[in-house]
Amino acid sequence: MKHIKNHPQTGFTLLELLVVLGIIAMLAGIVGPQVMKHMGESKTKAARVQIEDLAATLDMYKLDLGTYPTTEEGLKALIESPDSAKRWNGPYLRKSKIPLDPWQQEYHYVSPGEHGKFDLFTLGGDAKEGGEGEDQDILGWQ
Repeated sequence: MKHIKNHPQTGFTLLELLVVLGIIAMLAGIVGPQVMKHMGESKTKAARVQIEDLAATLDMYKLDLGTYPTTEEGLKALIESPDSAKRWNGPYLRKSKIPLDPWQQEYHYVSPGEHGKFDLFTLGGDAKEGGEGEDQDILGWQ
């Protein structure tokens, strides 16, 4: 008969696990706000890029028809021919849906605009005029 040696069990004690969880929680508390700050900045940058892309697409629309879509026709004129458009050569967007801003709101389009041939903008994360950080308005004419 073989003699079985008692091996001490290895593993973590409850105290060691609590210390590790405490360290992870502390790191999350330090790193989390920085990550969220950069996420807000990236949404703002994404909105600026989308506005520039939509503005370029509106310019292509104008090349074909001679005018920008009216406020009533809106950005929908980029994917569906308005009744008044005789030389419409679209759709001008790859997708059959107008993109939403990074906060899942529709972009605002006014033509003729107060700041140019058209105004294209989003009101940011709070969907209200003004604001700072992620809530700032992203304006196509600035």
